[in-house]
Amino acid sequence: MKEIVRTNILMDFYGSLLTSHQLSLLEQYVSNDYSFSEIAIIQNISRQGVYDNIKRAVNILEEYEKKLKLYKNFLTNQSKTVEIKKLIEQKKYEKIINVVNEIVER
Repeated sequence: MKEIVRTNILMDFYGSLLTSHQLSLLEQYVSNDYSFSEIAIIQNISRQGVYDNIKRAVNILEEYEKKLKLYKNFLTNQSKTVEIKKLIEQKKYEKIINVVNEIVER
């Protein structure tokens, strides 16, 4: 389940960099929760072909993430946002400035 969520988020960031065929297969598998067999019937290709294409597309997304780190930065920003909200509630303004500076300096 965790891998599916990660792949779905990576698709949001990098999906437009895949071919339309790769994106279509991934969307059917990840977003629509179709099995390889169901996708094979829809796409009129072999189940192995579906598996290979999806695996290749996920590897491509992971390579983009390895180089560009958009997902990692997204998670870091989410974490920092939660931290800032807590600091605002506690009225720790000096610490808020420090967290904001960490974000800006990245």
